[in-house]
Amino acid sequence: MNEEVIRRLRKYLERDRSGIRKALLKIVLSGEKLTTEEIQKRLANMGYNLNIRGVSAMVGLMSARLGILKLEIGEKNKYYLKKEYEGIVKEILQEVEEK
Repeated sequence: MNEEVIRRLRKYLERDRSGIRKALLKIVLSGEKLTTEEIQKRLANMGYNLNIRGVSAMVGLMSARLGILKLEIGEKNKYYLKKEYEGIVKEILQEVEEK
């Protein structure tokens, strides 16, 4: 199953023209539980101008298609990286940055 996640993650990052997907992965690697608004603010601080719907779409895709994010439902939904994927995400990011 991890091989499938690795393959999808590589493919996801191959289509990352602006670097925003990589930035998003770095944000979730922090281990914090974040709302889409908090993620949007962090991306903005990194120089990415994306509206809340765009951030929601990206986070939703990472959750549904890649399966690496978990959703904590509450007054404000919060997303976080599943512990078992931390190593894989770090490894793939490092791999991409070396290219």
